[in-house]
Amino acid sequence: MRTVSRGMISNALRFSFSIPNILQLPISSVRTRSFGIRATKPKMGKNREEVENDNVIKSHPRVNKLQQLMHIESSGGWEKCWEEGLTPWDIGQPAPIIVHLHQSGALPKGRALVPGCGTGYDVVAMASPERYVVGLEISDIAIKKAEELSSSLPNAKFVSFLKADFFTWCPTELFDLIFDYTFFCAIEPEMRAAWAQKIKDFLKPDGELITLMFPISDHVGGPPYKVSVSDYEEVLQPMGFQAISIVDNKLAIGPRKGREKLGRWKRSVRHSLL
Repeated sequence: MRTVSRGMISNALRFSFSIPNILQLPISSVRTRSFGIRATKPKMGKNREEVENDNVIKSHPRVNKLQQLMHIESSGGWEKCWEEGLTPWDIGQPAPIIVHLHQSGALPKGRALVPGCGTGYDVVAMASPERYVVGLEISDIAIKKAEELSSSLPNAKFVSFLKADFFTWCPTELFDLIFDYTFFCAIEPEMRAAWAQKIKDFLKPDGELITLMFPISDHVGGPPYKVSVSDYEEVLQPMGFQAISIVDNKLAIGPRKGREKLGRWKRSVRHSLL
């Protein structure tokens, strides 16, 4: 997770494995606002598990330390986190849902981008002869780790890792797919409109954005900053994106259960009748 001032890119929080079926449910809207790490009074209707999951975000000692470091060293805080091994977002394997989508053939083929890729587990999990995946990262240490971890894998030739700032980077080719997991929640909320503009700039007109929305909670502050479906809609809809589907992530692990939604977005492309 990341607090990112303008011109910075964030690392991603990463969490675990296992793979049942995902249901294609109708689009749901979660209308809440406020960001955080400070405890707030639970809303009516929350069950015990949801409240406990909120408290994990609020009280996680490594997250608290990360936030303190980011507020002290906003310009180089993420590299400092990697230097100190303070990477609570990295659990050593890809997001279970992205593995499921890849194995079930539900991901677009072509070129894919993972911003804030960290050690690159999701990048490698998505890569195949039909899909070349680029991992974008601002940390030298993270890039080195990602390259070391992927170099001996069978699909290593279908991935590349680039050290670059998402907000200033200009790719030479556009992408068929962008996967965002814990990048959106790591940037400062006022930068979300710029994030959406870059997503539009990087995607082909018929490309797809997949957002694994986390953390959907009521905490205050960050990183990670609280997110809701409406937070994504607010910045993506002006760019012409509409949600194809938004579903609960049934493959979320541990404390993330009940706090993740999988969103799939495409732009409305108008064709001339002439």
